[in-house]
Amino acid sequence: MPVDPVDPVDAEYPFAAHLVVRALGVLLVAAALVAGVLTLAVLVLDLPSPVLLVGALVLLGLVLAVACAAALRPWVVRLDEDGFRVRLVRGAGVRAARWSDVDDAAATWVAGERCVVLRLHDGRTSTLPAGALGGNADDFVRDLQDHLDHGHGYPRFARPESAR
Repeated sequence: MPVDPVDPVDAEYPFAAHLVVRALGVLLVAAALVAGVLTLAVLVLDLPSPVLLVGALVLLGLVLAVACAAALRPWVVRLDEDGFRVRLVRGAGVRAARWSDVDDAAATWVAGERCVVLRLHDGRTSTLPAGALGGNADDFVRDLQDHLDHGHGYPRFARPESAR
């Protein structure tokens, strides 16, 4: 009995939650250090106390703005019918390309993180951080394979529920 081919759906992958929490922790420590230095400056230089209040409010606003942006969990990798896009990743290489421009994909490790390197026809590459994305890295790789196969016109068959 033939199996219906599966057309991949658009997918967006945010950073993994543990990376977001770690970045927010670093921001909070930095804000506390700046607040401490500002407090010492007000005491030692005999600055007016509103300087400390304004500085504290600016730091609080910055921390809240970054926390709200992180809570929205913006996408880092987007896969759609036409191609892929990568953002917010330093050293990703090519940030966007059509599936028809991709020669192949290879799994590798970069700086201790599980990644997929997409090689383009013109020799350039794009590195997608599978291990740093929210969700299961294996699911991301399967989704990427489905999109790449579909983009090249290869037939794809539905996976059994146990393999999804």
